[in-house]
Amino acid sequence: MSFSPPEGQGPLRRERLRTARLYFVCDARPNGADPEALLRAALGGGVDIVQLREKQLGRAEIERAASTFRRMADNYSALFIVNDDPDLARTCAADGVHVGQDDASVEEARAVLGADAIVGQSTHSEEQIAAANGREIDYFAVGPVWETPTKPGRQAVGLELVTHAAGVARKPFFAIGGISPLNAGEVVAAGAQRMCVVRAIRDAPHPEVAAQALRRAFDGEGSGRGVAPGG
Repeated sequence: MSFSPPEGQGPLRRERLRTARLYFVCDARPNGADPEALLRAALGGGVDIVQLREKQLGRAEIERAASTFRRMADNYSALFIVNDDPDLARTCAADGVHVGQDDASVEEARAVLGADAIVGQSTHSEEQIAAANGREIDYFAVGPVWETPTKPGRQAVGLELVTHAAGVARKPFFAIGGISPLNAGEVVAAGAQRMCVVRAIRDAPHPEVAAQALRRAFDGEGSGRGVAPGG
């Protein structure tokens, strides 16, 4: 698979990011299956961003999955992000990359992908949020709000850090970690205007219904098209 990055995509990507509410992180073979049906359900239920996060499979299988992610994101006018790997993001025509505190650096990601790409970063503390505000990134994630098996050994940061981020963020941020339709309202009440989930959609009996339920958490907080920069 090869890719020549299109010029001038930055403004459209950043507008989609600005108005995004629901972000879904998914592996290349969710629960051992092809990702297409799950992505269709998630995007049909209101997901705005899909991220391919795969740590186990070989490159060829990951690239095959990436082509499905790209196609499905395009079908629903959604963003497609790759986890941790700027080179893979470039190869598979992703809209950007998400890096952790211990992964490829923000500077490396920007150098590989260019100014038009979306670059996001994980944060787990007030200090990391402050640093993210000053970096050349487009968004950051705050979490895990609650402990989650997706990040074993990572201590939960609680809703307090979400509230702190809502007060100081100069960029869009997504609350992440242990969020489900049952507690999503608490996350919104803490100040988040965006959230990111894995299991809440991937493992749901009806992923489209789960995505719709997560979107409804924002109903009392306002329209999804007037999102403030930092929320």
